[in-house]
Amino acid sequence: MKLAVVGATGLVGGEILEVLEELSFQVDVLIPVASAASVGKEVTFAGQRWPVTGMEEAIAQAPDMAIFSAGGQTSLDNAPRFAAVGTTVIDNSSAWRMSPEHKLIVPEINGATLTKADKIIANPNCSTIQMVLALSELHKKFHLQRVVVSTYQSVTGTGKAAVDQLMAERQQQEAAMVYPHPIDMNALPHIDVFLANGYTKEEMKMVNETKKIFADDSIRVTATAVRLPIMGGHAEAVNAEFAHLGSLNEIKQVIANTPGVELQDEPDKNRYPMPLYAHKSNKVFVGRVRLDETQPNTLNMWVVADNLRKGAATNAVQIAQYLLDHNLVNG
Repeated sequence: MKLAVVGATGLVGGEILEVLEELSFQVDVLIPVASAASVGKEVTFAGQRWPVTGMEEAIAQAPDMAIFSAGGQTSLDNAPRFAAVGTTVIDNSSAWRMSPEHKLIVPEINGATLTKADKIIANPNCSTIQMVLALSELHKKFHLQRVVVSTYQSVTGTGKAAVDQLMAERQQQEAAMVYPHPIDMNALPHIDVFLANGYTKEEMKMVNETKKIFADDSIRVTATAVRLPIMGGHAEAVNAEFAHLGSLNEIKQVIANTPGVELQDEPDKNRYPMPLYAHKSNKVFVGRVRLDETQPNTLNMWVVADNLRKGAATNAVQIAQYLLDHNLVNG
């Protein structure tokens, strides 16, 4: 198995390498790929040092799979070039997510739709992944109709420069401004660019990607995405309306039995999900599960996950593992 990791020296790239090791993913030859400034450096993986290569050399090696985490334009420019030499690409950017010709995959939900013909596979937005996974088994049983979600997102979702801005501000030092305002001691209701409808691109990703992953355009989603000065993961307050619902105990049992999800819901013991404790976990955590008292068949839940893990790296590696397990890649 020859695997390329494009963007190997970035925040998500580093997490991909960690997750590959933790999940014992089969890698015989690793091809770390990064920008020209990083070529010649080395990354450590599985006890070995691997030299960082450029894009052209990586494509020439025709890897079996390539996991991309290097931005949308890099993916648009180069994912088709890898696919042309027989490589199956799993892309973390937004480049291919809403393309009708490309699948948007959370393996626990729609991995079974993948075929060997899928050479470019899209990894959903981090906030979308944790929300749809938390709702997935509930949707099967009770049929999801509408979601109102507010997100509370870590600065790690923006990247290393945003982490640097937060830490500099916290130490009362001059900071390179990644955000249009200070982030420490603040909350920014502004993630990605504003669109003509007044929503941000991040918010509309959650709307559109949810429908595509569940293959159901009738599901209505409205979102408000907020950046907070936190690390470890993203949190979401989710209000979900269904066609019908069972008892609260039944709802909690469905959540607890959802693959990849851990129910942490003991408020009497102050036990509920928090980003601080989700850090480096591959799971999605759900708590504060309660019925909405203002209307029928509706519940509230609090959903937390490490956005660099299940929200990005872990989901991508799990897609790769699914492809391997089902003999859907070359090699």
